[in-house]
Amino acid sequence: MNLRDRKKERTRQLLSETAIAMFLAEGFDQVAVADIAAAAEVSKPTLFRYFTSKEDLVLHRFADHQGEHARVVAARDPGETPLAALHRHFREGLRARDPVTGLCDVPEVLAFYRLVFGTPSLSARLAEYRAADAASLSGALGGPAPRLVAAQVIAVVDVLAHDNVAAVSAGRTADEVFPEAAEAADAAFDLLSRGAAGRGY
Repeated sequence: MNLRDRKKERTRQLLSETAIAMFLAEGFDQVAVADIAAAAEVSKPTLFRYFTSKEDLVLHRFADHQGEHARVVAARDPGETPLAALHRHFREGLRARDPVTGLCDVPEVLAFYRLVFGTPSLSARLAEYRAADAASLSGALGGPAPRLVAAQVIAVVDVLAHDNVAAVSAGRTADEVFPEAAEAADAAFDLLSRGAAGRGY
């Protein structure tokens, strides 16, 4: 990135980090956009040039993963099926304790989970991200019934992540949860593969 782009990215990160810190301290609905702009020392119109909604100040962290499933399918190894590639990718995320898999016990990440899943407007906005991800995956899959398969993949990954969040939020470490999280992922993708058998997925 050039200097201008780096400055814009720093401002974007500052706005998001300021907002999330304020939401965690005071509650999402109790913090106004104007308060966030003031705390970050920018104008409210400037804030909205970076984020189109209050929810996106939080959920841009998920936006960083937008289209990831489609990219995994597009970049899969020769001879590897789309579902095998997605399974491998999710397993790698579990091993890396990637927050997007839900298997991350870092306190700040757990607080972020609680903020997102405990705030109805954030959960609703997240559902829109999921729908967009399913659409991009459908395009990458091609073949018969790609929308149905893509919707199932996104739903399965979402359930797996929620279960992992619940496990670590209950006080267990990510290391303790990993074996069953990996087993659940294997079982889920096995079910998907059996259902898509003979259809090229």
